[in-house]
Amino acid sequence: MTDIQVLRAADRVASPWKNGGGVTREVASSPSGGGTSDFDWRISLADVASGGPFSSFPGVDRVITVVEGEGMALTVDGVETVIAERYRPFAFSGDATTDCRLLGGALVDFNVMTRRGVVDARVDFVAESTTVSDTTLVIVFEGQATLNDVVLGPLDAALVTDGTVACDVQGCAGVVTIS
Repeated sequence: MTDIQVLRAADRVASPWKNGGGVTREVASSPSGGGTSDFDWRISLADVASGGPFSSFPGVDRVITVVEGEGMALTVDGVETVIAERYRPFAFSGDATTDCRLLGGALVDFNVMTRRGVVDARVDFVAESTTVSDTTLVIVFEGQATLNDVVLGPLDAALVTDGTVACDVQGCAGVVTIS
C-alpha cells in the first residue's frame, strides 16, 4: 500500500531568520518535528528579503534553487556563483562560509539539506508525468500535480514514503528523492 502524506502550503508556519533577512517555511523533515540541528533531511522554502551570510550547518549537504525572483549570487568559501535561472539546483556544503547577494530584490528559494553520511538527495524539476517511489517529496511550483486521487496546487507538496505512484504534473514541480 502506497503511503502519501499531503503537505498543504496553507498549513506551513513562517519562522523568521536570526539575521532578519527573511523567513523559512519547513515543508518536511526527518525525523518529523526535528530541529535545525538534529535532522537527517530537511526541505523548506525561504522568502529572502535581503542578502547576507548563511547560517552554518556543519556535516550537512545543501541544494538551493531559486523558484521566484531574479536570483542571487552566492559566495561559497570565496567563490562566487550566480544563480539567476529558476529551477536550476545548486549544491554546496553547509560547512562552507556562504554569503548571498540578491540580484534584483526579494526572492523565494527552495532548500534541501541532508545529513552527510546518513542520506543523499537528488533534486529534479519536472513539467510532465513521472513515477515516484519510497522517500520522495513532490512540491508544485506552477500549475498542479495529481498523485493517485490527490490534487496538489501551487506550493502544496506530497511525501511518498512507501510504494510507487504515478505523478501527473501540469506545470512545474520539484521532485526530491531521498536515499
